[in-house]
Formats: sequence, structure tokens, C-alpha cells
Amino acid sequence: MTLTQKEQTLLKDMKDAEKLCIKKYKNASDSARDPQLKNLFSNLSQAEQQHLQIFEKMEQGTVEQPQSSGSQPTFTATYGNENTDDKQNDSFLCSDLLTAEKHASHLYDTCVFEFSDENARKAINAIQAQEQNHGKSIYDYMKVNNMYS
Repeated sequence: MTLTQKEQTLLKDMKDAEKLCIKKYKNASDSARDPQLKNLFSNLSQAEQQHLQIFEKMEQGTVEQPQSSGSQPTFTATYGNENTDDKQNDSFLCSDLLTAEKHASHLYDTCVFEFSDENARKAINAIQAQEQNHGKSIYDYMKVNNMYS
């Protein structure tokens, strides 16, 4: 696959978005107070790393499809209605990362239309779906823990 200048620029943007998400998830995993949230953020960081590798290979002319991300995790409530320091900390981390996922998904929505290679479009579309599932996982955690209104 030979990339146009525009496709090269879009790939750089997608790689930068993935690098940012990897760092944010690693930092959030270190900062989260709830062990299930630490685990979620760690898993999502690994998924973002896989996305980055796909984009790096695409940049070199090879298109790989992302691996299935499996089923959505389920969560048990750690926090009730009371706004403890731990809950506020974890709620902030979730809100920040949910915003990052929305941004990434929006970027990929645009990029999927800009690539001429059908396999590249399918890969970007699949990654976008995974990003949406990441956001759904964060939302589900927030909902169970009375963080989302």
C-alpha cells in the first residue's frame, strides 16, 4: 500500500492520539484508587498500544486488522452516593479518559473516509469501534459507581 501525503498526515495524527491515550491510561492506572478501575485502565492501555502498532505498520505499507477486544467488562459498585476523596479522584480520571476516547473516535470517523485502501479503511473502522467500546466500558464503570449523571 502506498500512502498519499494526506494519508501520511492522518496516520501521524492517529499515532499521536494513540500515544496520548497510552500515557493517559498508564498514568490513570497508577492514580486510580479502585482496583477494578486500575485493571480497566491497564487493559485499555494495552489495547491502545496494539492500535499504535497497527498504525505504525500501516505507515510502512502493511495493513493488519485489530484483534477482537473481547467482551465488555462488568463492574461491581465500589462507591455509593457519598462523594469521598477516592470517588472524586476516580471520577475525574474516568471523565478525562472518556473525553479522550470521544476525541479519538471522532478523529477515526474522519480518517476512515480519507483512506483509499479498503483494508486500511476497515482497520480504522474496527479501531474506531474498539475506541467506542473503551468509552462504553468507562461509562459503565461510572454508571455503576454513581459518577455519571
